[in-house]
Amino acid sequence: MIYFYQAVQHFYGDYFLLFSVLHFIAVACIGLHLIWVRRTVSVALAWLGVVLIFPFLGLIAYFLIGGKSIGRSYMDKVTGMKEAIQQQLHAGFSFYKADQDQLPFEAKALSHLAAANWGSPVVAGNAIDLLTDSLTILSHFIADIEAAKKSLHLEFYIWAIGGDADRVAEALIRAAKRGIDCKVLLDSLGSKDWLNSAWPQRLKEAGVEVIAALPIHFGNLQFRRVDLRLHRKIFVIDEVVVWTGSMNLVDPRTFKQDAKVGEWIDAMLRVQGPVVSEFETTFQLDWSVCNPRVTHLYPRPFQQQSLAGNILAQKLSTGPIARDDILYQCILSALIDARESLIISTPYFGADDGLMQALMASAHRGVDVTLIVPRKNDSKLVALSSRSYYEDLMAAGVRIAEFKGGLLHTKSLLIDQRIAMFGSVNFDMRSLHLNFEISLLIYNVEFCERLNTLLQSYIKKSNFVDPITWAKRSRLQRLKENAGYLISPLL
Repeated sequence: MIYFYQAVQHFYGDYFLLFSVLHFIAVACIGLHLIWVRRTVSVALAWLGVVLIFPFLGLIAYFLIGGKSIGRSYMDKVTGMKEAIQQQLHAGFSFYKADQDQLPFEAKALSHLAAANWGSPVVAGNAIDLLTDSLTILSHFIADIEAAKKSLHLEFYIWAIGGDADRVAEALIRAAKRGIDCKVLLDSLGSKDWLNSAWPQRLKEAGVEVIAALPIHFGNLQFRRVDLRLHRKIFVIDEVVVWTGSMNLVDPRTFKQDAKVGEWIDAMLRVQGPVVSEFETTFQLDWSVCNPRVTHLYPRPFQQQSLAGNILAQKLSTGPIARDDILYQCILSALIDARESLIISTPYFGADDGLMQALMASAHRGVDVTLIVPRKNDSKLVALSSRSYYEDLMAAGVRIAEFKGGLLHTKSLLIDQRIAMFGSVNFDMRSLHLNFEISLLIYNVEFCERLNTLLQSYIKKSNFVDPITWAKRSRLQRLKENAGYLISPLL
């Protein structure tokens, strides 16, 4: 730090004193703000370090992504719809009250936690298909669009141009022309290339409504954190079928080929049954808040639906306006309550001290804990940060499998092969505390067996990290990983 200031003094000359005073004021103000908003200790210290080391860039970064505000206009709209939202959620719990009694004993605590603070009820009578080939999934998307009778509601983080993803757009155009209610909600940052292409206008001309969620306006950056994103994957057909999982609207043959990590490996759930109405509720809430033309939200009536299967399921939607800590608590609770096995698949791993301690404690008390991550990652910084955790995890007995068949993008948590969490959530602080996410909690042994089969297929295409070999890596590599670890709370 002394050498840094000497360099700055040489560069600024007579302005060095002014620079030092402004830097001190900036650090003091950010420190006071961090104390006032009571950020976690690791996040607060990481930000103070960034601002101290990078005076100007750190200050800019903090204003852009250091807070947690979603914006005044967004929150004002949510507040205006709060009563209708609460009526909708209370109606769901009342309608599905009897389904709660079907939960097995070991699932009751997790289910109650997932339902807390604006959560969703457990719903019985569902059928769930697990699909694992992206091109097959896209072809099913198109088939469901062609068969739709009433409505098609899509909500995705990324819609990428090219390949079979374009065929989905063409199918939507045909559906809108035959009178189907078609709505598309996309994250403005994740889907920026698609939103800036000719596709939105083509869809709008055909009658498809297209909305960009959480747009970035440079005039109000200081009032809203720009990296709070809509990361959900939801596709509801006629309110009787929903697709959800890890896959964006992309063709893996063309998506991010310049990243040189291979094709993205995803999986999706095709769900039929009463729980679909819960996903439709999430879509309608997101659509109403993000659509500037919508000023009021009216609760949707619940209607008795025919049972499609025998699976108990519970939607788990979270985001920065509410329930962000519930997702973290659900995962922490699942890790602590596991008795036999835990299998986690995630493309981005960045646990905090609490989750690390829970993972290591589970392994220490004899739970078979396996973490599956991609060998190559599209973010080098995230990859370095993730590997900084390996040594501690392996010392506790956690097995780490690095998938070598592409960028493994499937996000799942399998608990004792009896309970599954499957959806858009990465095992990192961004998903757990910042983004709008959605997952499905599934309380069904038969489905868990299918998910376990998929996870075991990933493991067969992976190499387990050897603790002895890992301990022999170079000091430079250790240094880079530990540097990534220091800023992991901010990733």
